[in-house]
Amino acid sequence: MDEHSNVGVEEPVEQVIVRPKRRHEKKPKRQPPFHVILWNDNDHTYEYVIAMMMELFGHPLEKGYQIAKDVDQLGRAVCLTTTKEHAELKRDQIHAYGKDDAIAHCKGSMSASIEPAE
Repeated sequence: MDEHSNVGVEEPVEQVIVRPKRRHEKKPKRQPPFHVILWNDNDHTYEYVIAMMMELFGHPLEKGYQIAKDVDQLGRAVCLTTTKEHAELKRDQIHAYGKDDAIAHCKGSMSASIEPAE
């Protein structure tokens, strides 16, 4: 028998496993959205709110102004709608932002909360 001959030698067979398609494959569930709410007080200026919105949320000047106006006129404003964990982070960042140096009697940051978006 020639040493280069393949006669009588079985070659390995590849096994292919085919997974049948499932008709109702589940898509990942989306996390329910939450609003970050900024609450009004008389201890912070429009400039403070605008600067905070630009720094913490990346909002442009115009959006920061609109949020400051809504807080002043409506008593509250939605700053962002996002996942619960991200909303909690942003709320905590608002609470840690510090006082408004333009107002002498300002004692600290603005108040914020989160709530489920409807």
